[in-house]
Amino acid sequence: MIFTISAVLLFGAASALAVKTRSAGGGAAIVLFLFGFFTAGTGAYGPIVSVVTATTDALSTLGK
Repeated sequence: MIFTISAVLLFGAASALAVKTRSAGGGAAIVLFLFGFFTAGTGAYGPIVSVVTATTDALSTLGK
């Protein structure tokens, strides 16, 4: 069975959990959100997606 989850959903849930457990304050969450938002609109988007994809592929092969 193949299970896929959006990276945005995953990081959003992790951010919500961090704020809920008070690991990070609301200001830090806003800064992280804005960083991700503005990074998506830059030329850094392609290399970041490539690194995340390569990492997930490597981790998925470890589980086989």
